[in-house]
Amino acid sequence: MTHNIDATNQPLGRLASKIAVVLRGKINPSYKPNLMPQEKVIISNIGQIKFTGKKTEQKTYYHYSGYPGGMKSKKLKNLFEQNPKRVLWLAVYRMLAPNRLRSRIIKNLEIK
Repeated sequence: MTHNIDATNQPLGRLASKIAVVLRGKINPSYKPNLMPQEKVIISNIGQIKFTGKKTEQKTYYHYSGYPGGMKSKKLKNLFEQNPKRVLWLAVYRMLAPNRLRSRIIKNLEIK
């Protein structure tokens, strides 16, 4: 089943948690945690997401290259300007359970 969600004026965290629940298949009465759900989510108007508080200046995303001194960081404001799809994708990905199904479930998320 396909779900279309409009991201206009929705807070990032609340939108991401709603998407994660739908992607996981928990909205179906036949939910089973060990089975791959057949839910697909299409997100539109990603550029109009709302950030509450001071998240744009304070929230930082980290990435470690594996080498000494290889810790990289980006502020939410800079990452959202460069790639707004990545911000929502990371939020949803990190809300899914870290198991073998996570990498397969996140492929059912389409951000436009």
